[in-house]
Order: sequence, then C-alpha cells, then structure tokens
Amino acid sequence: MADGCRSLPTEKILRFSAYANSRRCHPAGKVRWDRKAPVVGAGHARSFPSPGAAALGTAAGPPPFPWQRPGLGQRAPQEAASAACPGSVEDEEEKEEGEEKEEDEEKEKEKEDEEPPPCPLTEEHFKEGLSLLCKTGNGLAHAYVKFEAKDKGLTDISLLERFIHLRYVDLSKNKLKDLAPLSSLTQLLWLKVDRNLLTSASMQELPYLQVISFDRNHIVDFEGITHPLLANLSLKENKIETLLGLSHDHLFSLQVLELRGNQINTTAGLGVSKLKKLYLAKNTICSLEGLEEFEQLEILHLRDNKLEALDGFSASMKCLQYLNLRSNGIKSFQEVGKLQVLPMLQALVLMDNLCAQEPDYRLQVLSRLPRLQRLDKETVEEEEREEAEKIRQTRRGKRKRKGNARIS
Repeated sequence: MADGCRSLPTEKILRFSAYANSRRCHPAGKVRWDRKAPVVGAGHARSFPSPGAAALGTAAGPPPFPWQRPGLGQRAPQEAASAACPGSVEDEEEKEEGEEKEEDEEKEKEKEDEEPPPCPLTEEHFKEGLSLLCKTGNGLAHAYVKFEAKDKGLTDISLLERFIHLRYVDLSKNKLKDLAPLSSLTQLLWLKVDRNLLTSASMQELPYLQVISFDRNHIVDFEGITHPLLANLSLKENKIETLLGLSHDHLFSLQVLELRGNQINTTAGLGVSKLKKLYLAKNTICSLEGLEEFEQLEILHLRDNKLEALDGFSASMKCLQYLNLRSNGIKSFQEVGKLQVLPMLQALVLMDNLCAQEPDYRLQVLSRLPRLQRLDKETVEEEEREEAEKIRQTRRGKRKRKGNARIS
C-alpha cells in the first residue's frame, strides 16, 4: 500500500462497508485503486496482481466459501434455487400477475439499435458499480464481490477479466453480444444479463455458478450451459424452439427452469429430470411428452399454449402440486379427468379454456379431482366438495347401470 494511505483494522473496514452499502455507495476511496483487483488485506489495504497469481491461491480452482456472510453463495444449490424463486404453491398466481405487469412495461420500453455504437466497460463504471466487501477465496484478504452495471449501453466487458473475486454480477439492459470475459470469474455465484443482444448462452464451465438469468435476449438453444452447481436457470422471452440440449450429466443440480415466451411446441427432449419448478407458459406447446421422468417436479406452468388434450401426465409425477393450464384449448371434462393420475395435485388453474364456460364448471372439475385444494385461484369450500361428491356418485351410478344393461 502507498505510504499516504492509512490502514484500517479488518473489523472497521467491514463495518464501514456495511454502512456504505446501506447508503447505496461503497468505500472505494478507502482502498488503493489501480488497474488490479481491489483487495483489502487483514489489517492493511493492498492490490494483488493479475488473475492467476500465486498470491490469490487460484491455481487449483477456487476453494469453498464456508466463511461467507449469509447469502445465496453460502447455501446449498437447492436452497439457492428457492431463494431465487421463493414462495409457496399458493403464491404462484400472485407472482405470475406481477410478472405480467412487468413484461408489459418492459415491452413498451424496448427499442434496440441494429448495431449499437462501441461502449466498453471502463474503470469509472466499475468503481461506481462495486459493493459488498467479503473475504477472498483463500480467506486471507477482503475484496468487493458484487458488481452492477445496468443500462449503460455496454458492448464490451473485457475489463472484468481482471476482477476474479466477483461473485454477484448484474449486466442487464446493455448491448452485449459476448460473455467470454466472464470465463475468468471462477468464483461467480450469481449472474444476470437480461435484455442484451446475446444469441448464445454458451460460457466456459464455472464451478460455483448457481443462478443465471438470460431473459429477453435472442438465444436460440441451450448449447454451452454446463455449470455443475447451477440450480436456477431463466431464459424467458428468447427464441428457443426445442428443449433438446440440456443434460442431467452436466446440470445435475438444476431445480428451477424458466422458459416462458419462447417458441417451444413440445415438452419432449428435456434431459434434466430432477427439476422442481418448470415454467413453459406463452409457448406453442400442443403435445405433452416425456413428463413421466419428472418424479420430483412440484410446479408446472403451461399457460397460454395450444393444448387440447391432456395425455402425457403420469402417476410417476408423484410430487406435482401446482398445475397451470390457463388459456389453452381444453374443451371437455373428460380431458380434465386425465389429471386423476397426479396423486399430489393440490392447485389447478383452468380458466380461459372452453370447458370453463360450461355450467357447474367448478363442481364438474371437483367431482373428477376431489383432492384439489384450490381451483382457479380460489380455495375449494366444503360445500362445493359435498356437491361435487354427489355429482360423482350420480355419474358412477349411471356407469354402473349402463354396464349392467350391456351384460343383460
């Protein structure tokens, strides 16, 4: 550290950092700033050299983070997925409505240049976007691990290659076409690059990356998504046509997959069967295939698709609790009856289908699916349940009489 800079005890640095973060600023001025990664040592401030230096202890890959302050990076992958996509089954409707409003607002704002002017990430941008002081991977120093540069018109982020301590990065609303500079961020845990100009999600495998959001880009496939601890992947409103390309061999931790607003026409080919939440609303799906493999799936969104038949559900889907089929082409209650194979189904959304216009719609559905707790965002009342039971008994009696008539 330069002689003119006064050193601070570690606890004072952390205390000041917490205060600075709460004020939406950061104490960058307290640490010597140059073209190297800003690192604060235990008891003094210093700058280590470029990535790969022995002092950073990265030759054998980044160590685990047991010492990290409470947050996404300290959690197991499944907890990270829950943190990134919180809420119970009952909260899914509210979450969906909020996202619809957000999408409408975003669409009004969207206006992209065909070829944006060059705009590289500068050190000034970087200093403005830094926050969250934490220990480095070897536990011997402190560094800023969170960086945000939203809506800056950036086309080049090569500067990020030097800052290998970053764990949380938000580059949304820029003009990026290439994420190659992020390959050196081997300690990255969380990445958001929504509303850029990306045509591919391909990146070098990052060993600790748990959450990625690629929403509203121009991505056409899943090539190059191979991060072993990835728990939450969002590719909403891209140009994906097929579910082929995701593999359990590479994504064995994936639990939440968001693919709303793409061009997918079938559920066949999805190779990550350990999912717990799958969002496929606003596609062109007309057939359900391969769902029998999803034994751990709890939430399935198929709103605004082109389903007319409900073949494809299986008794092996023993964890499915919430199913959204709003705004499809389901005409008959006979199709609804096929959902009886789902042993744990508690909440079903069927509004805006043709069958929802039939008389006694709720009772007809409940008579076929007596275990439902919620139908179209409304809790099933005990009186409804009793009426539905009467309808079920009447229908059962009619079938029995028809069978006896055939025998005689």
